[in-house]
Amino acid sequence: MVLMIIGLLFGGIVKGQELINGARTRNLGQDFHAVKIALYSYQDRYKSLPGDHQAASSVDPRANVASTPSSMIGNGRIDGRWDSTLDSDESRLFWQHVRLAGFLSGSLMPTDPDYSPKTQFGTTLGISSTMQITGPTAMDGQHNICAKGIPGKFAKQLDLQVDDGNT
Repeated sequence: MVLMIIGLLFGGIVKGQELINGARTRNLGQDFHAVKIALYSYQDRYKSLPGDHQAASSVDPRANVASTPSSMIGNGRIDGRWDSTLDSDESRLFWQHVRLAGFLSGSLMPTDPDYSPKTQFGTTLGISSTMQITGPTAMDGQHNICAKGIPGKFAKQLDLQVDDGNT
């Protein structure tokens, strides 16, 4: 009888942990999806990409216009590393532009320590058009939404939910 009760309790704990992990994975997927929606909504409204928008300050005077790399501003790409900390990079100013447009919430000041969005794991979330994903298999795509420090089991679950499950 005691063993049966212990077995039921253990089974309930394991199932509860699976439910929590599933919810965390769904939230992570929603974070990625929200960035995609913000990107396309901004592009639809302003006919330019957030971060790459040369006339962003004419839309909202508080918006900073990217200055690095200067030869690539307005080229239809979000240049700069996805995890850039350089406040003049397009990939970093992406967040300010979509927030000023009302598509995402968060700090408007790139100098704010909480400016870069975080995943539920406390790791950085970013976007870039610069190809940085090379291994184990290079990935194609016009815009790469990235996060670092995602535990493997959650990354695999996310891949199963939003893609083909082939990591």
